[in-house]
Amino acid sequence: MAVRSETSRLAILEATAGLLDPRRPDALTLQKLSIERIAREAGVSKTTIYRWWPSKAAVVIDTFLDDHVARTPTRDDLPAMDALREHLSSVATLYAGHEGDLMAQLIAECQYDPETMAEFKRRFYDQRLETAVGLIERAVAEGGVRTDVAPVTIAQMLYAPLYFRLLFRESGLDADGAVDILSTALAGIRARDAS
Repeated sequence: MAVRSETSRLAILEATAGLLDPRRPDALTLQKLSIERIAREAGVSKTTIYRWWPSKAAVVIDTFLDDHVARTPTRDDLPAMDALREHLSSVATLYAGHEGDLMAQLIAECQYDPETMAEFKRRFYDQRLETAVGLIERAVAEGGVRTDVAPVTIAQMLYAPLYFRLLFRESGLDADGAVDILSTALAGIRARDAS
């Protein structure tokens, strides 16, 4: 694998983010985006992009992932339930903005393109699920969540409503809606002796 020029990498990611930003009058959808357009906008060759990424979806996922992880941290300095509440709220808040439009487009693209689905899972979903499961395992260890439910099941139960609201443009895709999801779910997952 070629050594990436950090300047070129950042230019490609910034160009991709700019081309997909719905606040721009000339914004593109993921479907209309092309490697050629990214290369032209970034001032690099198509070969440079293909040397580092296998597809436009992979570029878009990496573009999104850099911002997503920075804006939706999972904090170790808080009790797990507080960190989980904060994380769910930050994901909902992020998805309520233009980043949510991009995520919805990525999920849609995954439905008919197996390569995009594989890239999405490998570059984004698997890592974020692992992070959420780790946070829930910490909540179990701290006594805030039942021990008889698999942490991955709890993660899916908590995060799925956010994606439902994102994809169907339902209300409640905000910090308050995320807290409501968690509060409602806790009636079923809270440890019996937890306060």
